[in-house]
Amino acid sequence: MLLYYIIALIIIGIDQFTKWLVVKNMELYEQIILIENFFSLTSHRNSGAAWGILQNQMVFFYIVTVIVIIGLVFYMQKYGKDSKLLALALSFILGGAIGNFIDRLLHQEVVDFFDFIIFGYDFPIFNIADSALVIGVGLVIIATILDEMNKKEKAK
Repeated sequence: MLLYYIIALIIIGIDQFTKWLVVKNMELYEQIILIENFFSLTSHRNSGAAWGILQNQMVFFYIVTVIVIIGLVFYMQKYGKDSKLLALALSFILGGAIGNFIDRLLHQEVVDFFDFIIFGYDFPIFNIADSALVIGVGLVIIATILDEMNKKEKAK
């Protein structure tokens, strides 16, 4: 199980390092276009959640994040031993949750910088922690589907 906590720590480290680079080297709202009309680095701050919802609700975020972190550690300890994919998924979610939690605790906002335009839609700006959360949730879905398929196969 230690490996999966190390993965979470690596995600937290990369997340915090990239955010630090953005804060140190870019002005707020500065944009560096990497691929015209598709991908930019944009220095942005978000005091809410995804798509800017729940702006300035820090106490809510603190409480929810602590509950989520405790739940993730419990779930990883209880079920992660049986499924490496589930443990990996939970480590990504844990790393992402803690990465954004650190920002909220220290700055009362989250540093975002990945800015994509997809088929004309300017997708909300996000960061490494957000990416880890999405990847982790996707892996949980895959692990759940595989687990259900295995249960059905064993039931035959």
